Amino acid sequence: MPIYEYACRKCKAHVEILQKVTDKPLTRCQKCGGRLEKQWSQTGIQFKGTGWYVTDYAAKKAEKKEKEAKGEAKPEVKTETKPAGETKPAAAPKTSSNTTTGD
Repeated sequence: MPIYEYACRKCKAHVEILQKVTDKPLTRCQKCGGRLEKQWSQTGIQFKGTGWYVTDYAAKKAEKKEKEAKGEAKPEVKTETKPAGETKPAAAPKTSSNTTTGD
């Protein structure tokens, strides 16, 4: 059963009531008899299983940070760049003079 929150317009009292979804909302304050107004409350949601940020991405990100801190991160691969004017000649395709048959 959900917990509903109400606030009294007259005395500003705050009330939390455990009610069924099918129950009628409260209308009168028990303290002063003033009119109650249903409040919107924040709910806590916890996503379980795979595919959520908390279970997948955040855990991988934390592992990566730990490895970087320990110095276990993958070394950076350095690529060599050449000036625009230098090019290598294209290699000729290799041909095989030996052909084998499936005897």
